[in-house]
Amino acid sequence: MKKFFTFTFLTLIVLGAMAAFFGYKAFKGSAVDEKHSLYIYPDCTYEQLADSVKTHSRHNWAFDLYAKRLDLENKIKPGHYVMEEGMNIIELVRMLKIGVQTPVNVTINNVKTPQMLAGKLSRQIMADSAAIAKVITDEALAKKLGFSSPLTMFSMFIPNTYEFYWTVTPEDFVERMRKEYKRFWSESRDAKRKRSGLSRTEVMTLASIVYEETRKVDEMPRIAGVYLNRIKQGIPLQADPTIKYALQDFGLRRILYRHLKYPSPYNTYINRGLPPSPICMPSIDAIDAVLNFEKHDYIFFCARPTFDGYHNFARTLKEHNANARAYQAELNKRKIK
Repeated sequence: MKKFFTFTFLTLIVLGAMAAFFGYKAFKGSAVDEKHSLYIYPDCTYEQLADSVKTHSRHNWAFDLYAKRLDLENKIKPGHYVMEEGMNIIELVRMLKIGVQTPVNVTINNVKTPQMLAGKLSRQIMADSAAIAKVITDEALAKKLGFSSPLTMFSMFIPNTYEFYWTVTPEDFVERMRKEYKRFWSESRDAKRKRSGLSRTEVMTLASIVYEETRKVDEMPRIAGVYLNRIKQGIPLQADPTIKYALQDFGLRRILYRHLKYPSPYNTYINRGLPPSPICMPSIDAIDAVLNFEKHDYIFFCARPTFDGYHNFARTLKEHNANARAYQAELNKRKIK
C-alpha cells in the first residue's frame, strides 16, 4: 500500500506539473503565428469575434476560458485590432477587453467632390459614406469652421496619409482635418500666398485647376503663372477641366464648342475669375506650384500633339491658335471624340 500511495502521489505530481506546463503554454505561450488584422463592428457577437480570432490563433479553449473570466462577451469594443506574431492568449483577450486599437492609415487624394471623398473614406474607416457625406456637406459646420459653404470647406482636406483609429467618427475626422489644414498653412506658405494675391481657398481652387491640367510637377508653376496672368488682365481662365466639373462628366475626353456654353458658375469660358470652389482635391505639389508660380508673359497654353503630358505655351492668340490646330489635328487623327 505504501508503494501504491507513493506511486499515486508521484503520478499526481507529474500530471500536475504537466498540466501546469501545458496551461502555461496555452495561456502565456505564443498563440499567434503570423500578424493579422481584426475589424470588430459594433454589432459583433462574441461567437463572431471568437471565430475570427480562432481562425488565426491556437489554444482556442484557453481563449474561451480567459474571455469568460474577463467577461469579454459583454465588453466587446468595436475597433481595428492587430494580432501580432507571438502574442499569447492573455495579451490577446486583454487587448480586446480594454479596446487597445491599432491605428489605420487613411489616405485621401484624387477625389473631385465631397461625395467622392465620403465614398473613399468609407472604405478606410468604420463610418459609412452616407454618415460621412452628411457631415462634410453640412452648411452650418462649414460656416462654423470659417468657410462660405461645404464646397469651399472641401479645400480644407489636404491630400496625404494620416493615422486614425478605425472607429473615428465623421465629426472627429473633420476636426482632425481642420488641425491638419492649420498646420499645413505655415507662415512660409502664407507669405508666399500673399505674393499671389489670393486667399487660401482661392489658392486651393487654382491649384485644383492646375492639378487637373497636368500631372507634370515641373510644369505646374508655369501653368499657374498663365492663370494668374489671365486673372490680372481680366481674361476668362477658359480652363477645360472646369467644364468637365460643371457638366459633372469627369470622363469627358474632348471639350466641344457646345460644352463651352453650358450655364454654370464653374464654366470659366463664360465667367471671369476663379470658380466658386475647388474642382478637385489638388496635390500638395499643385498647391505649392501656385504658391511658387512662375513669372512670365504667357497667357495661353495647349496640350502638345505628342501626347506626352506637357504643353506648348504662347504669348499671342496667333501662336496659340497654331498650337491648338496641331493638337486638334492629332485628336482627329487618333479618332478621339
